[in-house]
Amino acid sequence: MKYKNLFFDLDDTIWAFSQNARDTFEEVYQKYSFDRYFDSFNHYYTLYQQRNTELWIEYGEGKITKDELNRQRFFYPLQAVGVEDEALAEQFSKDFFAIIPTKSTLMPHAKEVLEYLAPKYNLYILSNGFRELQSRKMRSAGVDGYFKKVILSEDLGVLKPRPEIFNFALSATQSEMRESLMIGDSWEADITGAHGIGMHQAFYNVTERAAFPFLPTYHIHSLKELMNLL
Repeated sequence: MKYKNLFFDLDDTIWAFSQNARDTFEEVYQKYSFDRYFDSFNHYYTLYQQRNTELWIEYGEGKITKDELNRQRFFYPLQAVGVEDEALAEQFSKDFFAIIPTKSTLMPHAKEVLEYLAPKYNLYILSNGFRELQSRKMRSAGVDGYFKKVILSEDLGVLKPRPEIFNFALSATQSEMRESLMIGDSWEADITGAHGIGMHQAFYNVTERAAFPFLPTYHIHSLKELMNLL
C-alpha cells in the first residue's frame, strides 16, 4: 500500500503529553503549596486523573461543555479533600494552561521520524485537543513546521472516534481515504475511529495494551518502526 497522507494524533503520539502534563501539574502544585491539603503530589494527581478521565468521556458525549470540563477537573481534587475554594482552582488552572504549552518534551524518536517522513508524505495533525494549546505546544517543541495542516475536533464540534471528524479531515486536506493512514496512541479515539470509516491505522502502543477487538493495519511500539513501514 502506497500512502500519500499521514494523519498523526498529537498528544502522546508526537508531543509527550503525559510527561509534560505531570511536570506542569507538579510545578503548579508546589507553587500553591498544595502539600497543606494533600498527602503528596501523587495523592493529588491520582484524584485529578480519575475525575479527568470521566469528564472527558462526558465531554465527548456532549453532556458537558469545554468550560465545564475545565472547571470541574481542577476543582474536583480540592473538593475531594474538603477544600471548597473555586477561586483557587481557577487560578491553578490558569497557571497550568499558561505553562503547559511551553513544555517541549517529545515522544521518543518523534523529530527523527518526522524529518524522515516529511519529504515523502503530506503530514497532518488530527487531534481532540484545544486549539489555543495545540499550536503553541507544537511550536515550543519545534515540530509545527513538519505539518501541512492541523485539524482539531473543535473545528467541527465532535471528537474522535466519531466518523464525522475523520471524514472532515480527509475533506479539509483533499485526501483520498485509500491513500491515507491514521497514526495514534489511543485505541478508542484514533484506531477505532479510523477503522470505523475504513481508513488504515497504525496503533502506537505506548501503554502495552494486550487485548484487541480487531487487528490494526499496523501495530508499533516505537515511532521509529514507521521508518521501516513507510
